[in-house]
Amino acid sequence: MQQNQPRSTQTSWVTPITYAVVLLLGIGIGIFLKGSFSIGLPVFKKSTAMDEIIELVKSKYVETVNLDSTQTKLADFYLAQLDPHSVYIPPADLVEANEQLQPNFKGIGIEFQQFRDSVFVAYVMPEGPAAKAGLKTGDILLTADDTVKLSGNKLDGEAIKRKIKGPAEQNLKLAVLRNQQKMVFNLIRASVPVSPIDAAYMVSDTIGYIKIDKFADRTYEAFMQALEPLLLKGMKSLVIDLRGNGGGLMSEAVAIADEVLPGNKLIVYTEGLHAPRVDYYSKREGLFEEGGLTILMDESSASASEVLAGALQDWDRAKVVGRRSFGKGLVQQQFRLSNGGALRLTTAKYFTPLGRNIQRPYQNGKMAYEHDFIERIVQSNGGAQDTASIGKSYKTPKGNTVYGGGGIIPNLWVPANALYADSNYAKLFLQGTVSEFVLQFYLNAPNSFNQFKSVQAFVTAYTKQDLTKALDQYMRLSQRGGLPVSMLQNPLLQQQLIANLARCKWYKQGYYEAINLTDSNFLAALK
Repeated sequence: MQQNQPRSTQTSWVTPITYAVVLLLGIGIGIFLKGSFSIGLPVFKKSTAMDEIIELVKSKYVETVNLDSTQTKLADFYLAQLDPHSVYIPPADLVEANEQLQPNFKGIGIEFQQFRDSVFVAYVMPEGPAAKAGLKTGDILLTADDTVKLSGNKLDGEAIKRKIKGPAEQNLKLAVLRNQQKMVFNLIRASVPVSPIDAAYMVSDTIGYIKIDKFADRTYEAFMQALEPLLLKGMKSLVIDLRGNGGGLMSEAVAIADEVLPGNKLIVYTEGLHAPRVDYYSKREGLFEEGGLTILMDESSASASEVLAGALQDWDRAKVVGRRSFGKGLVQQQFRLSNGGALRLTTAKYFTPLGRNIQRPYQNGKMAYEHDFIERIVQSNGGAQDTASIGKSYKTPKGNTVYGGGGIIPNLWVPANALYADSNYAKLFLQGTVSEFVLQFYLNAPNSFNQFKSVQAFVTAYTKQDLTKALDQYMRLSQRGGLPVSMLQNPLLQQQLIANLARCKWYKQGYYEAINLTDSNFLAALK
């Protein structure tokens, strides 16, 4: 890259003869290039047609235009013509976009839920600023720094989050309502750790389970911290749950694959028009190179999740159970822009050890690409096994057949949770009815929850209660409308209510332990 050279401070000049020679030379070059001769004022093209259009809009358009918004839409449209995953990130969104791949975030350490016009604290993260200050689950957020109203406004979740989050070491004055009494807390924002591992525990005496939420910075480190205690407990077989994992940093997936594959095995390779092939191999002695290994995937398992699953499937190291993964085989590189934003541009494709590029076709455009994904979920929720995009077949070292052409095809297909296929049930979740009921149920019975020392004991007790009846009563008393009792008495709805109640007490670990104890598909995958 050339650096801009400073202009001379001295006056420059040329003789009339020199000027004439340069002019004639320019005319000669013009005749040579254009094949015609014309005389006119010189025109220097320093901008593209798009630059000219933007300038004309700025100076001539009939109304005021928000140029930042317009240029963002223009960038999005242009990049969508390339592929579905190259994106422009405006300056205002860049910090949060990058934060998604960090092992922490800047804030006070709470989760909140908004029900109608009130914002409730749904969970307080241990050791975070909110926990140290004394905030509790069920507190209603009123104001931030006296002037920013949180409850009573029709703010969306992202807007509320922006009001609460901020740089570390910055003060935040938060007013809350607890038991009809206003309380004020003075907090200091901090860097709050967030583990990419949602749950890790022993399903049985010999089977361990690790749920990876995303492949962020230090996911490999967190995976190792989860794996080692399971091995000490006698684990012989491991379930790695990648359902809902949209990917992240490929390097973290490669590092985890290295722990479960023998040395000198190709894990993945990347290659692009301007990016020469790069191979990634397992190098060190792994902590779990032998023993049973099962990978759980669904339609939302993408990118780095597919790198990990594809490598283990190609080498016959793991059985993949679930449904066809998302199908993202494109690698993005992030470039900083002069306006403070960034461009995440697709620069290469990744390939599994057998040479499978599992990127779904996107030649029909981004809208068709997204529609294909939604339609697949609908079909899967209806119980249809997805085989539409099975492409070229490949043989593994042990002679098993795997496929390319649009995602990782599981070795064992299991149906989706059909609860969400019915719009009536989906509405209960999307409108927050279930979340509101669960939080209020939990707040009204704290002593009942505190008596349970384990998730399993809690699930055993609450499986005997019909929580769907309590949900029906809550909906009627709160005038939320309701479904026929016959529809509410659904075992899958009961399962979700129990799991979400467990989450209130044991957070994500509790949710996954509870849901796995009652999920027939999960139990079938262990066989």
